[in-house]
Amino acid sequence: MIEINNITFEYNGLKAIDNISIKIEKGESIAIIGPNGSGKSTFLKILNALIFPSSGDYIFNGEKITPSSMNNQIFSKKFHKKIGFVFQNSDSQLFCSSVYDEIAFGPRQMGLSEIDVKRRCEDCLRLLNIEDLKDRVPFNLSGGEKKRVAIACVLSSNPEVIVLDEPMNGLDPRTKRFFRELLIKLNQSGKTVICATHDFEYVKDVFKRAIVFSKNHRIIRDDHYDKVINDSVFLFENNII
Repeated sequence: MIEINNITFEYNGLKAIDNISIKIEKGESIAIIGPNGSGKSTFLKILNALIFPSSGDYIFNGEKITPSSMNNQIFSKKFHKKIGFVFQNSDSQLFCSSVYDEIAFGPRQMGLSEIDVKRRCEDCLRLLNIEDLKDRVPFNLSGGEKKRVAIACVLSSNPEVIVLDEPMNGLDPRTKRFFRELLIKLNQSGKTVICATHDFEYVKDVFKRAIVFSKNHRIIRDDHYDKVINDSVFLFENNII
């Protein structure tokens, strides 16, 4: 489904990602791990075509993702229907006057009828257990509530791939457990889940594969998740724990 071939990303002459290559199959559940500043968030932004590599190729479902291809509105809409991004900071994602309108935004952009939009919104409100927030202003919600709304916004478009950047940050233990169970259910339903995380305590049994970025912005390990997480010497040497 996803091919990353020799991608480098430079910002002001500094490499945020240095010559990485990855292949991701449909239905995988992958944790992106690494110390702060290793390039995890940059990688996720490239996956979602928010930024583009300085060199190398990003191929999604056989199509090369470039600034030119994303300037094509038909192609861009098709791409963003298939992959959804949950930002680390939910405030970066929420901009409508009500929670319902936030969740409805994606389906409306897809051209669905208001009957279908309503059905999707109600399903997502129920799934995220935020039905009582439907008419609230997102700006006034708590951090955990905003995160639930942000995930509902992504799920309302029914993407094949769900990308999350540190989704557990700033959440209480109960909410973290809720999101853990949600990610497991989404993957079991066939969604490809790609998630940057360092909150290993609350993601047990979520991921099958771990891709580890180093402080030098390269991939230093691509292995079974449990093998990586149980290798405390490796994690300590690479400033991950």
